[in-house]
Amino acid sequence: MRTSKGEITIEVDPDRMPVTAENFIDLVSQGFYDGLTFHRVEHWVVQGGDPKGDGTGGSGKRIKLETHPDLRNVRGCIAMARAQHPDSASSQFYFLKKDAPWLDGQYAVFGMVKDGMSVVDSIEAGDRMETVRVVEPGTR
Repeated sequence: MRTSKGEITIEVDPDRMPVTAENFIDLVSQGFYDGLTFHRVEHWVVQGGDPKGDGTGGSGKRIKLETHPDLRNVRGCIAMARAQHPDSASSQFYFLKKDAPWLDGQYAVFGMVKDGMSVVDSIEAGDRMETVRVVEPGTR
């Protein structure tokens, strides 16, 4: 993910989170995230992936909530944001800047930041995802 603040490398976990990882990879492959902003930035979380830019939009597709007991809401994770209904995740996702154990079991954690956590920490509301691409391991 190339952002206006630098690059972030994310490793998704399709083995333990197949529905969520596939949804994210499909959206990335379509160029869905290119040019979108991070609309919510707080001391503990950075959220983006909304084509409306205000937290109310999505891709037009909703996915079923899946969780895994080994995937926790910890600093550096990437997880799907959603509305109140558990099966309402679409395209919005968040990175955690701090551990948030109160979210465990309620949101689909599907990967981790492997490189670029300092970029995540520096993101401000309105910063852009310039390009988001799928890169197979070892081909960077």
